[in-house]
Amino acid sequence: MGLIVFTGLVELMGQVAAVHDEPPGVRVQIECPTIAPEVAIGDSICVNGCCLTVIGFLEASGGRVGLDFQAGEETLSRTNLGELAVGSPVNLERSLRPTDRLGGHYVTGHIDGMGKVVRRTDSGDWSELWFEAPSGLMRQMASKGSIAVDGVSLTLVEVTDHQFSVALIPHTLDVTTLGRRAIGNSVNLETDVLAKYVQRQLEAWTPPESA
Repeated sequence: MGLIVFTGLVELMGQVAAVHDEPPGVRVQIECPTIAPEVAIGDSICVNGCCLTVIGFLEASGGRVGLDFQAGEETLSRTNLGELAVGSPVNLERSLRPTDRLGGHYVTGHIDGMGKVVRRTDSGDWSELWFEAPSGLMRQMASKGSIAVDGVSLTLVEVTDHQFSVALIPHTLDVTTLGRRAIGNSVNLETDVLAKYVQRQLEAWTPPESA
């Protein structure tokens, strides 16, 4: 399989129709009639920021209305997909095509860890959210840099040793799950892939010996 990337621009919110135990993982059926007819088995879909493979379809009398995914034990333990239940909303994005415009930033769909909403300030139709995240991830963040939260490409506003903030416009609040996030909710985080490479290079760098 070649490189699969996403933009962090959510196409739509789907809704979990069923969660079936398939130890040690689960099968998740998600209603998404807008894109389901155009998707094929084996396609990659970003679900709350997590890259999953389509393994089946949810059919109704009018045709294909949803998609089936399998999530393994590690995915369930390391992402908020383990918290999904019937009726849960999820952010969905199909993988980037070579001819598409890149409106967000490169998102791989490989979750680095989970964060938690610790503060939310609503001002009219706008909101500012603060998230707490592991220190290892915070080292890969910088103000005005990029972060994917539940698969949504966002610009970092403030960054501290353990927390970061984002400003959410009304459109993002309306068309993604972030509009429903409250204090204490967990979110999937993926830091900018470029930040990972920079950190790796710095960790491996050895200063030259003086002559």
